Amino acid sequence: MFIKLIIAVAVSIAAAFFPATERYAVWIFFIALVVVFVIEGVRIVPQQFAYVVERLGKFHAVLEPGPNLIIPLMDRVAYIHSLKEVPLDVPEQVCITKDNTQLAVDGVLYYQVTDPRLASYGSANYIAAITQLAQTTLRSVIGKMELDKSFESREDINRSIVSALDEAGRNWGIKVLRYEIKSITPPESILRAMQAQITAEREKRALIAKSEGERQQAINIADVKRQAAILESEGEKQSAINRAQGEGTAIRVIAEANAAGVRAVAEAIIDKGGMEAANLKVATQYVDAFGNLAKSSNTLIVPANAADIASLVTTAMTVLEKTKQAQGAARAG
Repeated sequence: MFIKLIIAVAVSIAAAFFPATERYAVWIFFIALVVVFVIEGVRIVPQQFAYVVERLGKFHAVLEPGPNLIIPLMDRVAYIHSLKEVPLDVPEQVCITKDNTQLAVDGVLYYQVTDPRLASYGSANYIAAITQLAQTTLRSVIGKMELDKSFESREDINRSIVSALDEAGRNWGIKVLRYEIKSITPPESILRAMQAQITAEREKRALIAKSEGERQQAINIADVKRQAAILESEGEKQSAINRAQGEGTAIRVIAEANAAGVRAVAEAIIDKGGMEAANLKVATQYVDAFGNLAKSSNTLIVPANAADIASLVTTAMTVLEKTKQAQGAARAG
């Protein structure tokens, strides 16, 4: 502002030394003064920004986005704040867990200015304040956890840090939106032990999977054998049933054929000359039987009494006669 006023005065004095502009020197001074006041009095605030104005060294107002007027020489823009969400890297630091293990942890913090006046006068440097508080809170939270738990509880750690920073940030005119841990790095010895543990766990799962596969394979093979045995027994059962049914049918057919043959013989005996034919047939078969016996063996068996042949024939004829009489009676009845 003062530099612009000095320039305006210098231009007016220079105009007074030229004969052509000597009479306009006063007007030139006033015009230059108006231009300086317009330049210094109009402030255009961009969107998502806030200008904090002090009047005579005391807080006066916060300028909203768009054109704003201030009084030169009395007002000045003391602070400019961005109202956007801002990411802030939190430097890596060493934290000690509950089981006395050192961890190198770093993260990123997201904050936003919500009250430009408090952000200007609540803290000399709110960025350094929230960074230091984030590191302190992180060390405190990690110190309450064991090593394995710290790897599993990132979300819990993030929430704890955001809660602590948000409560403190209210006095600084900022709001901590979220905190994210970027990396947790244990010492080299711990890394080697963890890698060995992971390898052992993987080998264990591989052995379990292999044994489960072999078990399932044995179950499948046993099931296949059982099904094959069942099918084979079912086949044998059906074969036996079919064989029994075939034999039964054959026996029935043979019996029916024998019965038909017997009936035919009986009917033939009843007819005229049938009895004489039967006598002749029996005598002929008797003689043939003795003849075959003599051919098949060196020993010849003859009846003790030759009259036995006639006796045998007589007996057979008696049976045939009785059969004939029974059939005749049946027909008469």
